[in-house]
Amino acid sequence: MADEPDNLVLVLLRRIDERLGRMDERLERIEFDVHEIKIRMTSVEEGLNSLNRRVDRLEDRVLRIEKRLDIFSPVGFAE
Repeated sequence: MADEPDNLVLVLLRRIDERLGRMDERLERIEFDVHEIKIRMTSVEEGLNSLNRRVDRLEDRVLRIEKRLDIFSPVGFAE
């Protein structure tokens, strides 16, 4: 019986199972990478928010200085 060829369906099912196993490993790696990217992206967003707050405060300070020196202009940094 050992000399009998494997059933073609079983051979194909084994191949599919092997491919799915390799695909599962890849999917786990992709999920890990996406999770890491999300964490890093959140950090970048927080840094940008902090920078924006600092620029806003700086703009407020410049406007106060301009008013004190009587050189106030309605145009801000953004324009």
